[in-house]
Amino acid sequence: LRPSLSPGFFCVFITASRPPKMFSITKHYKIWFAISAILILTSFVFLFMWGLRPGIDFRGGTLRDVEFENPVSVAELRDGLREAGYSATVQPVSAGRAIIKTEAQSVEEQAAFKQMLEERFGAFTELEFESIGPAIGRELVRKAYWQVLLVSLGVVMFVSYSFRRIAANAKQYKLPSWKLGVATMIALLHDLIIPLGLFAFLGKYHGVEIDSLFVTALLTILGFSVHDTIVVFDRIRETVQRFPYKPLGSLIDYSVYSTLARSINTSSTLVFVLVASLLFGGGTIFYFVLTLLVGVTVGTYSSVFIASPILYLWQKR
Repeated sequence: LRPSLSPGFFCVFITASRPPKMFSITKHYKIWFAISAILILTSFVFLFMWGLRPGIDFRGGTLRDVEFENPVSVAELRDGLREAGYSATVQPVSAGRAIIKTEAQSVEEQAAFKQMLEERFGAFTELEFESIGPAIGRELVRKAYWQVLLVSLGVVMFVSYSFRRIAANAKQYKLPSWKLGVATMIALLHDLIIPLGLFAFLGKYHGVEIDSLFVTALLTILGFSVHDTIVVFDRIRETVQRFPYKPLGSLIDYSVYSTLARSINTSSTLVFVLVASLLFGGGTIFYFVLTLLVGVTVGTYSSVFIASPILYLWQKR
């Protein structure tokens, strides 16, 4: 540097030539992995022990949304249906209103069921009635599996293609784009397993069933999670291009640090909306919103603390 250049210029030049020091995401990866491992192992235990309770969308059956003139508690409904010999799931909506799910019924059985309800619990109004056959339920199960599988594979292919030029910018290491796709896939599996484990627990102790809305919520979680992950990976790509000779760990830390506020603000806005819907949206969408809330939370976590450290460890080892 020439003597005519001021010390201030020298400081600015040095600052612009290297990423600033900050809290290291990659250095403390064991903490993030331990938290996720506990949640995932717990979810697997719940799934293997109890499994998921398929709703009438998948196994076939009837759904009634009924409102009684005289308020009836959920416990009274469940006990009364059990005493009458019916295997039913009761989901509260509001005072005196509930959703009753039973096995498939013929026309005569439906009339007998309505008569039994009126004799035991008084007059009521049937706000909604839905009947699904077992064959349709099995078809929906098959389609649900294919939906989740195809969306996951499409995400990996999209990420791999979008970041196909990142390897050309790295000078000290090889960083093929398919590794970013696989890291994204691992983060997506993380975001799916935890809600599945939660609903296995809720199905065992609260009789919560999964339906087509649950599958819709899972697909929405996949979309939100990959969006957040792509934002972090895109910043990694830009940082690698700016500092091609810097270690990958410091570049990942800088990229995550520079996008962390954006990720938290975006997720917090959505979480506020979901919490409001959870509290005031009614019983019909309660578990759908709960699935989204859990998925958005773990999706934001995995995008920052799981996908990027996986990429770092894979490249390092």
